[in-house]
Amino acid sequence: MIANSAEKEIIKKQKLNIKWLKAKKMKLLYLFLLFPVAHIFIFNYLPMYGIQIAFKDFVIGEGIFASKWNNFQHFKFIFGSSGFITVLLNTLRITGLRILFGFPAPIILALLLNEITHLRFKKTVQTISYLPHFLSWVVLSGVFLEVFSPQRGIFNYFLSLFGIEPINFLIDNRFFIPIIITTGIWQGVGWGAIIYLASLASINPELYESANLDGANRFQKAIYISIPSLIPVITILWILGLSGILNAGFDQIFNMYSPLVYDTADIIDTYVYRMGLQQMQYDFSTAVGVFKNVAGLLLIVFTNIIARRFTEYAVW
Repeated sequence: MIANSAEKEIIKKQKLNIKWLKAKKMKLLYLFLLFPVAHIFIFNYLPMYGIQIAFKDFVIGEGIFASKWNNFQHFKFIFGSSGFITVLLNTLRITGLRILFGFPAPIILALLLNEITHLRFKKTVQTISYLPHFLSWVVLSGVFLEVFSPQRGIFNYFLSLFGIEPINFLIDNRFFIPIIITTGIWQGVGWGAIIYLASLASINPELYESANLDGANRFQKAIYISIPSLIPVITILWILGLSGILNAGFDQIFNMYSPLVYDTADIIDTYVYRMGLQQMQYDFSTAVGVFKNVAGLLLIVFTNIIARRFTEYAVW
């Protein structure tokens, strides 16, 4: 027994020495790892102490810790405020439409690109499709303001050819949301297709060769080979996407909307911006942000549980 325990101790020490030697060889990699870890700690974890102002009547002169607790008054006001309910419904409407039309878009584009056999043409189309991703909404909003302008816009130019009066699309509640959805899809569809193209590239070519021998056409190969192979990626991205269901796209909407379309386009993020930065209600805007993030966390956990129960794929 004593000999066995001594042997186990020797083996344990040997394993520790091996791990230490490996870590010593990779010391430069660990050194580089310190930078992202420090970034996350400084900008993601240290500011968390400020969340407590969501539960206080925050006074700048008194500071965070000296401000008095308010017995969840901000959260009571949130759920009793008709203005916030409108903002919440707008957010859910916009994100719902983004998921309905925007989530399948990169999948469809990836499937179409996967069918292109001319390599140079395929790379050109792919480059053009994901180029808008690298342009900020500050730039793109300026472009779309001109495109949809009632005086200079191309859409109103075509309408004038048919004798239709110019329409100011971006201040009309009927058109603003469809414009937001379509331009958002256009901006992100190419970038979103990259991960699906990578998954399609990993499919065993023998599956397609067998399907060719069986006389399958391109549509049948996409339905029975390509799409089933994408299911794991689709499931994971769906779960991660639902965690941001209350993120309706602050950058895009903030740069394109105006008070005339607040009834349909005002979302949680723009509401927090106005209440927090413009009206200096930091405690109330923080409470709204806490509600949004907790709701996102609950959604991703619930969706992951459902995915784990009914499929083989989940985030954890």
